[in-house]
Amino acid sequence: MSAAPADAAILEDTIVPARAPWSARVAKGEHLRLIDLEGGQAIDFLCFNANDPAERYHAANTIKIPGNIYIGEGCVLRSSRARPMMTVVADTCGGHDTIFGCCGFELDDVRYGKRNPASCQTNFETELAKHGVGPEHIVANVNWFMNVPVEPNGRAQIAAPRSKPGDYVDLRADMDVLAVLSNCPEELNQATGANGPTPIRAIVFRPSD
Repeated sequence: MSAAPADAAILEDTIVPARAPWSARVAKGEHLRLIDLEGGQAIDFLCFNANDPAERYHAANTIKIPGNIYIGEGCVLRSSRARPMMTVVADTCGGHDTIFGCCGFELDDVRYGKRNPASCQTNFETELAKHGVGPEHIVANVNWFMNVPVEPNGRAQIAAPRSKPGDYVDLRADMDVLAVLSNCPEELNQATGANGPTPIRAIVFRPSD
């Protein structure tokens, strides 16, 4: 389990239970570390300008500027105004998904003819409501640690996870952001691996100068 650097100032350190949402304000220059404690756990993630939530993570801008659908170290999460929101400054896994979005009850009905007991869509709605942000602001999100290979013919599907216990991603806030996640409850596909949903750890810290 990779905690924050020893010389960092820890601002929040939370174990997010399996299937649960979580959120935090992360000030410009602070870091958010997300740790896959047991391996194989997808984390659905959105971020918003903390002072103007109409400006939010934008998948297409994040993809178009580097010309890559996958996120890894050095990648910048771009806003709907193409501004840097958060930068991946450390990443022990790589290849994070930008295209498959979040699970939802209605989507489960279409794909599987049955539903999970919870969904990332409803988790996002619940968590954003705490900050006065409505469901209309939920857009295509990042899926940390989720493995979505794309074939030459354009076919894409969720494959077995590649993340190992203790893998983590560090995000530096490039503006004041509201970070919101759903610790994915998906059990009808491979997003959360053979063992199903597991806890993760979220650490907000200020690095030493």
